[in-house]
Order: sequence, then C-alpha cells, then structure tokens
Amino acid sequence: MTLLHYAPATTPFLDIRYQDDDIVVVNKASGLLSVPGKALEHRDSVWTRLSYACPDIRVVHRLDMATSGLLVFAHNKTAQAALQRQFERRSVGKRYVAKVAGHLPATRGAIELPMRCDWPNRPRQMVDLWEGRHALTFYQVIGHDKLGDIVYLEPYTGRSHQLRVHMQALGTPIRGDKFYADPAAFAAAERLLLHAESLAFDHPTTQQRLHFTCPAEF
Repeated sequence: MTLLHYAPATTPFLDIRYQDDDIVVVNKASGLLSVPGKALEHRDSVWTRLSYACPDIRVVHRLDMATSGLLVFAHNKTAQAALQRQFERRSVGKRYVAKVAGHLPATRGAIELPMRCDWPNRPRQMVDLWEGRHALTFYQVIGHDKLGDIVYLEPYTGRSHQLRVHMQALGTPIRGDKFYADPAAFAAAERLLLHAESLAFDHPTTQQRLHFTCPAEF
C-alpha cells in the first residue's frame, strides 16, 4: 500500500468514547491508519497511539485510512476473540453516513455486487460478477444538498472498500474519494465524506448490548 505524504492529525491525539477492562471504543480521524503500515513512516495509527498507554491493546476490526468513525479494540485475548466472533457472525450493528455525488436510484435499497481486488491497481477493489466475493450493502437516503444525496450505509458483508465501490457502481461515488470518484466528485470535498457513526455489539464479558453513536463532522 502506497501512502504519499502521510501526516495524520494529532489534535486530538486520541478521541476515546468508551473504555473498560475489556474494550476501548475510539472515534478515528480521517487520514489516520487503523493499524500500522509496513513502512517506518507509516507506523502512526490508532493502534500505535493506544499502545502507548495500553500495551496489551488488540485489534478487532479496521476502517480505511480515509474513513472516520467508530472503532472497537480489545484489552485482552478473550475479549478480542469474543468480538471477532460477532463480526464473523454478522451480529455487529454498523451504520455509516456518507455524502455522495448525484442522486441514488431510490430512497432505500440494497446493492448486491460481488467484489475482488483490482490487482494491477491495488489497493483498489472492483466489481467482478464471475470471480468476486459476495458483497451486500443496504442504503437509505436521509437528505440532500446541492451536490447530491446524504445517505446511511449498512454493510452486511465487510469487503475492503465495499461501500466506496458499491456507491461508485450506482453512479453516485462518495465525495472526496481519490480511488473511485470522478474528478468533479473528488474535488467536491477535502476528505472522503464517509463516517462510521454507529456501532453496536454485545459486551464480551457482561453480554450487555452496547450501542455507540458519533455524528460525522461533515
């Protein structure tokens, strides 16, 4: 993965929304990696920053560098395994908000288009009806502005760049997307206008259902 001019924001250094003996929920800034990259200059990440104070911190899931929003990390192996099982079983509630260029074909719907890596152009992904892996996204239009729709996105599957590719496939790329937007849609925003605003899961120890929300800055 090539990251040019990687200089993530340091204010705030970390935006922790919840913490206990088992988990940490963080609001990740756009432009900050979820976990370190391979190159030395790409070591800064949410995980790296958390590990300064919590050396036992463990990864559960990730967000694209350009995407902002809620991430959960685990403090121990047992909590990590319990949370990862929930992601595998698709019992975790995830909702994103995005601003797209143009208007979606309906006020709500489902996009079921299989995907795979676009190997010559990785990390880009692509729709492939023959060799792609199953990918399903639900959407709901919640508003409009002069450039297009504001939409909730709920991924049923968790493919890399799934929401970005599915929005592009409908002809409504997410604004500010350097990989999938046309030049006008890319120039319409200074960052990718995609934010993980809602995350719900069962606490790995108490089994209580937890629901976190964090509105998008945009």
